[in-house]
Amino acid sequence: MIKIKKAGLYIHIPFCNNKCPYCDFYSVKYEKEPAESYVKRLTKEFEKYKGAEFDTVYFGGGTPSILEPQLIGNILDSAQKAFNIASNSEITIECNPSKNLEYDFKKYADYGINRISLGMQSAVKSERLALGRRAGREEVAKAIFDAKNAGIANISLDLMLGTPKQTFEGLNETFAFIKEMDVSHISAYMLKIEESTPFYTLQSRLNLPDEDYVSDMYLKTVDTLSTMGFHQYEVSNFAKPNFESRHNMKYWKLIPYLGIGKSAHSLWNGKRFYYDKDFNIIDDGTGGSEEEQIMLGLRLTEGIKKSLIKRDLTPYINAGYMKESDENISFTPKGFLVSSTIISELI
Repeated sequence: MIKIKKAGLYIHIPFCNNKCPYCDFYSVKYEKEPAESYVKRLTKEFEKYKGAEFDTVYFGGGTPSILEPQLIGNILDSAQKAFNIASNSEITIECNPSKNLEYDFKKYADYGINRISLGMQSAVKSERLALGRRAGREEVAKAIFDAKNAGIANISLDLMLGTPKQTFEGLNETFAFIKEMDVSHISAYMLKIEESTPFYTLQSRLNLPDEDYVSDMYLKTVDTLSTMGFHQYEVSNFAKPNFESRHNMKYWKLIPYLGIGKSAHSLWNGKRFYYDKDFNIIDDGTGGSEEEQIMLGLRLTEGIKKSLIKRDLTPYINAGYMKESDENISFTPKGFLVSSTIISELI
């Protein structure tokens, strides 16, 4: 497993062309002038944390790639001036393949960005359209080609499970596409219907697969990606050797991270806080408790020290939900499907 030494920097870009009907992350309609003003306000905020040291930078959203690449460059340049960002840092940007990103990727590479997280969701047109995604597999394939051609080979694809109209046949088609694209990382999330989204209102008409069907899809995903050389290192994340997300590992291991931008969250100097929609900093209590160590650590396939758990784990092990290795306890893929229930019983 990768070693993590320094803190992570998260930068939130809250702009989208259109909000996906399943998404509850904070975002607004993209307009050029408000985006430019936001970047100025964002980079001004860096001065509050001057001198901080980071070895990962992550642009999340929203849709960070919706910005003109020069604005992304301005943000990184300001960050380099305000902070000590290690020369070997992992620098990730989330991208939407519905935009022609050929020029953007070349500029990103010039700026030092070395990892792309691409919103694919599915390689099947009907499944993508049902999620409000306009780009098809051709656009996704072009984005992957363009990123590699620009010299950015560390590429992660998002995959969603349990979506409207999704079938095992479609899932197999997506797996074949992933294999063909030869990427280094997959994030496979099960669709969760959030109250603040259009999908919540429409869920009775969405033609969603049932819970057992989705569970079988998840287990198939774990098995299939394994045969393709992807190691599952977290409940929803799979990587080729040495391509785990260094940034996201900080969240699960309670390594300090600083989130800057509207709705961005931080664990900094033992405190949790976040920015509201007016750039005010809102206190969110302390971080790093034993309860958090259990909740977040058990998301990882390496698990946590058994000594953190005060109750008998034998029933969970015998039922095939958990497994022991040396001093650690962790979930099996079957156990990840009911992990929320089990964790609530353990803490």
